[in-house]
Amino acid sequence: MFNRFCEKLHSEKPFFTVEITPPHGASMSGVIEKIEQSSIAKKVDGFSITDNPLAQLKMSSILSAIKVQQKFKKPVIATVSMRDRNKLSLQSSLLGANDFDIRLILALTGDPAKLSDQPEVKGVLERDSTLLLSIIYRLNNGVDYSNKKLNPKPKPIIPFAVSNSYARDYKNLQKRMVKKLNYGARAIITQPVYDVENAKTLLEIFEEAKKESIRETAKEARLIMGQFPVIRAKTVNFIADKVPGIHVPKEIIDNMNLAAMDGSKKESEVGFELSKNILKEIIKLNPNVHLMTHNRFELCAKLIDSIS
Repeated sequence: MFNRFCEKLHSEKPFFTVEITPPHGASMSGVIEKIEQSSIAKKVDGFSITDNPLAQLKMSSILSAIKVQQKFKKPVIATVSMRDRNKLSLQSSLLGANDFDIRLILALTGDPAKLSDQPEVKGVLERDSTLLLSIIYRLNNGVDYSNKKLNPKPKPIIPFAVSNSYARDYKNLQKRMVKKLNYGARAIITQPVYDVENAKTLLEIFEEAKKESIRETAKEARLIMGQFPVIRAKTVNFIADKVPGIHVPKEIIDNMNLAAMDGSKKESEVGFELSKNILKEIIKLNPNVHLMTHNRFELCAKLIDSIS
């Protein structure tokens, strides 16, 4: 399963993962039912599971990943946030996940604890996501963070990292990519991309980052472009105004605002067409795409079908 996943990621064929947000509750049944109804599992190469995004309480990303991977027989990338764990907890969680064959791990520093919906939450932040990447590097060499031998040795873990999709100074973005590649990231998933020129620049700096990296694994690393479909003008304006590290062209914002004036149906139609065209252009440049839709799996399936 993981070999097939990695082979597809390294091929020139379209490669899709879709993001799942676990529920604010004690069962994944509702989310799994939505996935089944959408038939998205047949159209993607894998899933990813978020880890308490915006520091809002959700079901465990690792336990949710186990459930989804066993149900759909598709590889699942489990996001692990540095915000909520020290290095002892991180290693314990990774070893347990490994026994359940959860071996694709997305290392994330995590949104600030001050955003949480839980009272007086304090972040447990020993370092940024590179600490998790360095832990994975050691685990893959059969030792823990203190270099004590593990018995038995874990099955190979494939680490992923994240990147902003836009910066005023792309050299700084490139430096952060180099850092994550140096710590062993095999792929970097970007924030949503809405501009072809933006996508071209990302690919250019990623290739330069791979050349600068001291790690041998960087040579085969891949960039996965994030995509968040623009179906509502309100969402587009929020992303453009409030979410750092993403650039939404003014033309898209204007088109969505005008469409919204003619009602929700027109808004949806224009938004879907824009999203489809963006996705088509991105895939021409880079076949690896990560879809984020807040569990709107039918929309994901429709988008993938529209470009087939």
